[in-house]
Amino acid sequence: MPRRSALGPITAALCALAALTACQGSPEAGHPNTTPTSPTATPTPTASKPTTPAWTPEEEAAITAAKARYLAARGATERALQNPAKADRTVLEQSGSGGQWLTDIIDDISFYQDNGWYQAGSVKLSSPNVKSVRLGAQQPEVTLTACVDSSAVVVRYQSSKKPVPLGPDNGSRHQTQARMVLAPGPSGQKAWFLIDETGDAKC
Repeated sequence: MPRRSALGPITAALCALAALTACQGSPEAGHPNTTPTSPTATPTPTASKPTTPAWTPEEEAAITAAKARYLAARGATERALQNPAKADRTVLEQSGSGGQWLTDIIDDISFYQDNGWYQAGSVKLSSPNVKSVRLGAQQPEVTLTACVDSSAVVVRYQSSKKPVPLGPDNGSRHQTQARMVLAPGPSGQKAWFLIDETGDAKC
């Protein structure tokens, strides 16, 4: 007499369970699932805010003039240090140097003259950025920031053209902050002047 497989009752039970499941709403059994699905939400578009210029036309004109004078003052200072013997204070003032900046530059030029030094090479300046504009102040002011790269500058002896041993420094690229003020110049006409430049952060 052949033995019945032990899997027979198990298979029958599984088939019964599958049939019961089919009767309880399985889509395959012809009973679609009636659970409601939430509709996909459509995002509400946000209205974009109208853009307005950062500066007024009057401020823009002041910024343009202050930037030009900053670069002119910097250029005149560099030429004076490259040839200290021919440096002229009037030229520095006419180019936009004033205040503490002018005082420090005159001191540097005198020191170079006394020691027979001169500057070889040129400083590289990034395009200046505007930090603040205060046209309503008693003395109108524009503050600029720039990256000053002096890696190509070497201080040399006039006599031998050899580099002056100045010792270690804190790097050749620095972020500076320049104060430009509107004030009467040597001729009495108002112009922008670089009166101070500070900052030691790397850039």
